Amino acid sequence: MSAIQLDRPDQTECPFITPHKYIQIENGFTFETIDQNQKTFNYPSTLWKYGVNEKFELRLITELTLEKTKENSSNGFSPLTIGFKTSLFEEKGFIPKTSFIGHVITSKIGSNEFQTKYIAPSFRFTMQHTLSEKISLAYNLGSEWNGENAEHSYIYTLTTGFSLTEKIGCYTELYGFLPAENKADHRFDCGLTYLINNDFITDISGGFGLTENAPKNYISLGLSYRFKTTR
Repeated sequence: MSAIQLDRPDQTECPFITPHKYIQIENGFTFETIDQNQKTFNYPSTLWKYGVNEKFELRLITELTLEKTKENSSNGFSPLTIGFKTSLFEEKGFIPKTSFIGHVITSKIGSNEFQTKYIAPSFRFTMQHTLSEKISLAYNLGSEWNGENAEHSYIYTLTTGFSLTEKIGCYTELYGFLPAENKADHRFDCGLTYLINNDFITDISGGFGLTENAPKNYISLGLSYRFKTTR
């Protein structure tokens, strides 16, 4: 079986489906500086995935979050996110490998401090081109809602991945959010991955905002693995 494929550490979700009857767990520990007055810790944010078949996976996101400002702090679980990923097209010529991801953030299944007024849907199309044996180009297009009002933001990502060795990979990425009512929020990040074995991988990444309304910077460490549930 091929090596584990992740939706982290970049912001670009990959089009690959978790193998049939496998559970895959992607953990990220993130420290983000929003501005001089606000910082956020995720310890961790975890994406749980289960491969239903070769074309479809179920997804669950859990996040233990600490938000700190100069005045106070909030600590607890963000509302659960549930969703799926389904494969649409295999790569052929100019057609990229393509999948579709749909998520819904529950409004009340989480700590009181982080609950929202409404459930918040999101979706994105995930696409990837193989440029060579060592280089790939991937991008996402989609939209999301914040659970507080009816406004939505368009999402874009563009990342280039490089295989430095059989074990070490890296990427650089541009991504951002285009709110329907406010200014665009553009960001940049990059990172490294280290494949311990086909089922176990670690990563480190970091990034910064390119526009005034974007978070100042972040750094993240990750640990991800998978295992088969039945023979």
